[in-house]
Amino acid sequence: MNKTASSAQPRPTSSAQPAAEASVRQPARESNIEAIVAYVESGIKPSESHRRLGIEIERIPVHVDMQPVSYADPFGVAWLLKALTPHYPRTTYDDHGDLLGVARPSEAVTIEPAAQVELSAGPFQRLKDAYKTFSAFEDETKRLLDPHNEKLVTLGYHPTAKARDLKLIPKRRYQFMNVYLSERDTAGPCMMRGSASTQISIDYTSVADCLRKYRLAFCMAPVLALMCDNTPFYESEPRTHPCMRMGMWQHVDPDRCGLMPGALDPDFTLRDYAAAILDVPAILVPCQQNSWCYDERPFGEIYANRTMSVAEVEHAISMTFPDVRLKTFVEIRPADSMPLPYAIAYGALIKGLFYSEESLDALDELFFGVRDADYEPAQNAIMKDGYRATVYGMDADALAQTLVELAHNALDAEEQAYLKPLASLVERRVTLADMACLDAEEAEASRSAD
Repeated sequence: MNKTASSAQPRPTSSAQPAAEASVRQPARESNIEAIVAYVESGIKPSESHRRLGIEIERIPVHVDMQPVSYADPFGVAWLLKALTPHYPRTTYDDHGDLLGVARPSEAVTIEPAAQVELSAGPFQRLKDAYKTFSAFEDETKRLLDPHNEKLVTLGYHPTAKARDLKLIPKRRYQFMNVYLSERDTAGPCMMRGSASTQISIDYTSVADCLRKYRLAFCMAPVLALMCDNTPFYESEPRTHPCMRMGMWQHVDPDRCGLMPGALDPDFTLRDYAAAILDVPAILVPCQQNSWCYDERPFGEIYANRTMSVAEVEHAISMTFPDVRLKTFVEIRPADSMPLPYAIAYGALIKGLFYSEESLDALDELFFGVRDADYEPAQNAIMKDGYRATVYGMDADALAQTLVELAHNALDAEEQAYLKPLASLVERRVTLADMACLDAEEAEASRSAD
C-alpha cells in the first residue's frame, strides 16, 4: 500500500482554491461538477410519489452475555447471512467468496465493518408497512440466533467491547478505510467498528425542495441526535456525556464528516455541494487490479482529466460521512440504532416534519438565521447539558417538543400513533441512553447491597 501523501495535513478547501485555479489543474472539474449536480437532480421525484421513507437500522451482533460475535465465528454473521438466503435470495460475495450481503426486492441485508448487521428497506409510503418489514426481519433473525445464544441488539455502540478489539470483516474497502481513518483522528476505528445507527432517507420534488430539506435537516441534526440518543456505553465504559455518537463523529475525519461546509448558507447550491465532494480525499477508488485501490488524492485530482461516470459519482458521495448526506435522496444520519418502536417513531417524526408544507414553513422560521458557525456550538451544548442545553438561542427541550408537535400535527391519526414512543421520551426529557444508565446504576447498587 503506497501512501505518499501526508494524511495529517488538512485538505485545501474550495474557498482556498479559486475556481479558475482549480480549473487549470483539473481540466475536467467543470464537467465533474455538472455530473454530480445531474446525479442529485436525477433524484427529483414527481409530487404524486412523495412522502416516502427509506429506513436503515443497524444492529450489533452479540452473545447473550453481550460479548462480541464476529463475522467468522461458528454461528457468526457469515453464517447468519447464509441462513437468511432462503428469504433473501440475492447474494453478494467478494472476490474471495466471502458472503457480504443478501437481498430481496426493496430489502437489503448488509454488514458494516465489524459485522454490524444492517437492514435497508423501502421506500415506504406508510409507517405500518415499515413496521411490518422490520418486525419480520427481527423475528426471523431471532429464530435463527436464539438456539445459539446470540442476538442482534439495537444500541448506538457496542455494549462491552473496545472498538479496536473487534475484528474487521473481509472487505478490502474497510481495510483501506481503517488505515486512513486511524491516522486522521482518534475515533475513526470507533465509528467503523463500534457504532450502529438509524438512518432515514427522504425524497425531494425539485432542486429548491432538495436544498431546503438538506439545510433544515442539518439545522435539526444536533437535536435529533439528542432525541435518539441510545449510547449508554462507549468503549466498554459508561458514557461520559450525552450523545456519545455526536462526539465520536467530531473526531473521525474533518474532511468528510459533520457539517457540509456552506450547507447552512441560504445561498448554498448543488454546484457548491459538487465542488465540496471533489475536494474530499478519496481513500479508495475502483480499480481493475484488486477491485479497490488506495488513493489519498481528492476526487477532483483523480478525475482531473475526464468526466466521472455515474458509478464514480456514487462512490465519491459514499465516501463522505456528513450528518446529512445528499444522494438521489436526503439521508438523515445523526440517530443511534434504536429498538424498533423508537426507530419507527423517528421515521414518523421525519415524515411529519419534511412532508408537510406547514411543517417546513414553521421550520424555516424556527431556524431562520442559523449559519455554519452555529452548528458545532449547538452540538457541544447538547453533549454538555442534554435537554437543558441552549441551541441556536433556544432551549433544547422546548425545541425538541416543538419538533414533535409539528410532526404530530402533520400526520394522520393512524401514523400519529407510531410517533408516541419518541414523543413520550421528549415529554419526559429523557433518552433511551438515560434510562439504560439508570438501570445500570440501579443494578450496580443492588449488587453492592448484596
